[in-house]
Amino acid sequence: MNRLFPYSASFNSQVESRLLSLAGWFLFFYSLAISLSPAARFHSWAVTYRWEHWLGFVVWLAGSSIVFHKLNKSLPERDPYIFPLIMILTGWGLLEVWRLSSEFGLRQTMWLAVSLLFLYFLSGKSYFLDLFRRYKYLWLAGGLALTALTFVIGTYPGGNGPHLWLGGFGVYLQPTEPLKLLLIIYLSAYLADLRLQRLAVLQWLMPALVILAAALLILFAQRDLGTGTLFILIFTFVVYFATGRRRILIISLIIIVASGFLGYQLFDVIRVRVDAWFNPWLDPSGRSYQIVQSIIAVASGGVFGRGPGLGSPGIIPVAQSDFIFAAIAEETGLVGVIGMLTVIALLFSRGFKSAIHSSDTYRRNLAAGISIFLVVQSIFIIGGNLRLLPLSGVTLPFVSYGGSSLLTGFICAWILLAISQQSSQQTVSSIRVEPYLVTGAIILTGLAAASITTGWWSVIRSADLSNRVDNPRRIIAERYVLRGSLVDRTSQPINRSTGVTGDYVREYLVPGLAASTGYSHPTYGLGGLEQAYDDYLRGLKGNPSMLIWSSQMLYGQPPEGLDVRLSVDLQMQEKVDQALQGKTGAAILMNAATGEILAIGSQPGFDPNFLDQKWLEWSQRQDSPLLNRATQGVYPAGTAILPFILASQTEPVTLPATPKDLVYEGLNCALFPGAKPGWSQALIAGCPGTVFNLLDRLPVNQLDEIYRSAGFFDQPDLALPQAFSSPLRQLNREQTITGNTETTVTPLQMVLAASSLSANGIRPSPRIAIAVNTPTQGWVILPSGQKSQVFNAEGISNAINLLNDGESPFWQTTASIPTAQGQTHWFVGGTLPDWQGTPFALAIVLEGNTAETTTNIGKELLNSVMQK
Repeated sequence: MNRLFPYSASFNSQVESRLLSLAGWFLFFYSLAISLSPAARFHSWAVTYRWEHWLGFVVWLAGSSIVFHKLNKSLPERDPYIFPLIMILTGWGLLEVWRLSSEFGLRQTMWLAVSLLFLYFLSGKSYFLDLFRRYKYLWLAGGLALTALTFVIGTYPGGNGPHLWLGGFGVYLQPTEPLKLLLIIYLSAYLADLRLQRLAVLQWLMPALVILAAALLILFAQRDLGTGTLFILIFTFVVYFATGRRRILIISLIIIVASGFLGYQLFDVIRVRVDAWFNPWLDPSGRSYQIVQSIIAVASGGVFGRGPGLGSPGIIPVAQSDFIFAAIAEETGLVGVIGMLTVIALLFSRGFKSAIHSSDTYRRNLAAGISIFLVVQSIFIIGGNLRLLPLSGVTLPFVSYGGSSLLTGFICAWILLAISQQSSQQTVSSIRVEPYLVTGAIILTGLAAASITTGWWSVIRSADLSNRVDNPRRIIAERYVLRGSLVDRTSQPINRSTGVTGDYVREYLVPGLAASTGYSHPTYGLGGLEQAYDDYLRGLKGNPSMLIWSSQMLYGQPPEGLDVRLSVDLQMQEKVDQALQGKTGAAILMNAATGEILAIGSQPGFDPNFLDQKWLEWSQRQDSPLLNRATQGVYPAGTAILPFILASQTEPVTLPATPKDLVYEGLNCALFPGAKPGWSQALIAGCPGTVFNLLDRLPVNQLDEIYRSAGFFDQPDLALPQAFSSPLRQLNREQTITGNTETTVTPLQMVLAASSLSANGIRPSPRIAIAVNTPTQGWVILPSGQKSQVFNAEGISNAINLLNDGESPFWQTTASIPTAQGQTHWFVGGTLPDWQGTPFALAIVLEGNTAETTTNIGKELLNSVMQK
């Protein structure tokens, strides 16, 4: 690089040469990283590498070297920092454009060549500055005419959009870009030619205001609020430099706010941008899609970025132009953003330095105005990408794709270089410095705010935003990194990824478990256990920290995902699925001692292998196949609370030989209890009258206390979507027993309460994910919740004595509750406390069907699993 940028004996030449060499090496390694990114993404050297962007780098390198030599001859005393700062921004943006689109990269490379040619041609012709001053009205009138011409023959390069460009045959000019510079030239010359002290404010300001109003009317008609706001700010700061009157800043702020309010009321495009700024999360996949994806891109970049070529910035529409800052932030992270903002701040400060030491007022105004123009436009677009400001639609100078913007930027660069060459090195005390200090403070505050906001999204909110279900980057990454499997307790796969790197797809081998195991889908996001244990399955948790960090740094991807073992027994699950087939309801079979869920079913269900074809149908069906009824279904308990009424007693229960009533106000038993049933037969059959008789004879008969003991007011500690628990309140006995109440329970709550009877009064914490297969320690047991003693031995004895028919090796009860949707039937049962095998608890709820069907299913399942 040093051979391309040799330096003479002058200090300025040495500084500029070294800075350009440093920029060249930075862009060289950036280009190399983009070339090698396919190997990093696929974790293989046998890939197709990217080389086309090297054309852009070669043009940048050759052009920089040629212009550097020309500047050494024509402007030997120029500021040595301006050209290198501009070239590093230009090269950085050029490579990112190539990375996003080869077509746009080639176009931008051609525009760079044209822009460097203009700089080469103008570098020895500083007298053009005087021509600009002399013919200021003509230059500005020409710019306004070109801009107005877009109303007649305007076009949009992309085919469908605002007609703000002129041109054809593949070459387009956006007149508002050079118009910004022409406005600065006009104001600088006009204010320098006036003797302000001899005129009233309105006298000398009126002509400039008329020109500004004409420009704003054109921009307002084009609905280009971003450029219009930029015009107002350019006008404000240039006049402020000339007059030093602070009130101009306040008046300008009022005008901008008023214009924004008016534009919001009149134009839909402005209304959309402002609404998306206030709350983009209301419509993240619609009108706010761009800003939401921009923020997620910044969050995905984190501190060090995904790496050049390894992010997914192309997800954002128009990423090469309006959102190139977000693209760079995703791939270079907070470190890269701070670096870019530092370069912008240095360019602004060097421009101000040239202004302060300029040889005359015209050049001072011109250098200061151009510096303000470049930095304010940068803050506008960066702030829009970060949701610090509304989206403005302007480009990031020297970085964004756009020939008009790039060419205008290089003409600005030539002006700054020419003015710095003609610097008189006059002392600061000879000019009014307060406007420069105030403006500098405002600009640095804006750049600092951009840095802080980037840190907020990329560090504080990074995990939350990166894991959003509407973040396609996560799903894209899973095509290249093997996602861990969900396996049953014997390591048989349930959900797994298959295929090759770059084309991994998720398979769901047990559709009956889909309501609980969920899905991982590029369009519909995550659900169930796939969402709950996503960090393990993606390899972001459970792997060594160094492995996670190195994978992110080297490949921009997490390491290979880890398998998660579930407590589910697929043989038992198959029996539950067969039992529920064609019905509406849910069933949970649990190990009563450990809380491990051995089988969990919800019907009607869905098959995640057909989400693409069936999602719309499933989401609109009245029977809600996407709902997990086992944890999200809420049902009145009715007489199914009977086991827990009995278990809540602290003393032996003494009852007469036979119950007095079976029926309560027309509500009959769930099952036929026999001609002359005893207490046991009537209670097992779910006779509401018998339950009322029982409550009248028991010391503990307050249902709210019984519900609390059973855990019906608690949210179970299980990583699955659950219905909210019913609020604790005074329960009405009649409404609760008959089911005519808002107090409901889920099958998960019911089976946990049932487990406490089969486990000697101890209610377990539910478990379904029991271990994760780590690369260093093998299968590591996942932590479980705390067990709690909820019933004593006397209460358990009361329940078992009355709810065991003497023939079956389990206790049981049944309930039927009339609801607005029809009959709901419960079966609740479990092994006896003295059972020598695995203690089981089972809860089944069916909507419709019959109590006999529900009971038969429950008894068959319990008999089957106890014989295993």
